[in-house]
Amino acid sequence: MNLSATIILAFGMSMDAFAASIGKGASLHKPKFSEALRTGLIFGIIETLTPLIGWGLGMLASQFVLEWNHWIAFVLLVFLGGRMVLEGFRGDSGEICEAPRRHGFWLLVTTAIATSLDAMAVGVGLAFLQVSIVTTALAIGCATFIMSTLGMMIGRFIGPLLGKRAEILGGIVLIGIGAQILWGHFAP
Repeated sequence: MNLSATIILAFGMSMDAFAASIGKGASLHKPKFSEALRTGLIFGIIETLTPLIGWGLGMLASQFVLEWNHWIAFVLLVFLGGRMVLEGFRGDSGEICEAPRRHGFWLLVTTAIATSLDAMAVGVGLAFLQVSIVTTALAIGCATFIMSTLGMMIGRFIGPLLGKRAEILGGIVLIGIGAQILWGHFAP
């Protein structure tokens, strides 16, 4: 795989994390750049690891991974998105409650895993090609770091415009990403 194909693949793999990061940034109260970097780093590291894991699984049992990865991503994203939507409606009961300033580590890790399962599937496919999996995984991780950090900062500006509805919108985005992953698997 040449350099331009690797870059296109890397940024293509980062789009789910970018969309999720916008929702995460919008649901926080004026997230600082350090929080955006933290989110980008978590998403980037996980997005680097998943193609490597997928590559390893591809060497062992590609059929099982390819059969279930879309369902796992769908369930995780619908769960996380549904939780965000419920929290958004819960906070809408008239009382003023300030949005959190940062997301919990495990919430970010879970979201990152859910949005990077497609990269794991790509890793499975790359196991059958003669590519440098480490270079490709690092490119995917770097692109995801950049796009997730950017997404958080975009969410910072969208959040105040939407208020508490930002969390609802972020949850809907996660559910939409999950549905798109599932649809992409079953669509002709």
